[in-house]
Amino acid sequence: MIKKEEIEHIGWLARIELNETEKELFEAQLSSILDYFAVLDELDTEDVEPTYHVIGIKDVVREDEPKAALSQSEALRNAPKKENGYIKSPRMF
Repeated sequence: MIKKEEIEHIGWLARIELNETEKELFEAQLSSILDYFAVLDELDTEDVEPTYHVIGIKDVVREDEPKAALSQSEALRNAPKKENGYIKSPRMF
């Protein structure tokens, strides 16, 4: 069972303010989720192979195919500020 203080701490970490109603709601919801994990922990998974992807998709990313690079003028076309053939940005110090 998760405590109200833990809900407040989670809210603080997430940088969100929670009113009392939300704290009570999240306390009940997170407790329910953690209780379900406790049920899953009781299962015997000794002979179960790890599943990395449940539907068997291997790699849906396209092959990396080299293409012609942009010219310097094309690369600088939408830059808000340019100087000596480079993109000019504000100093960071």
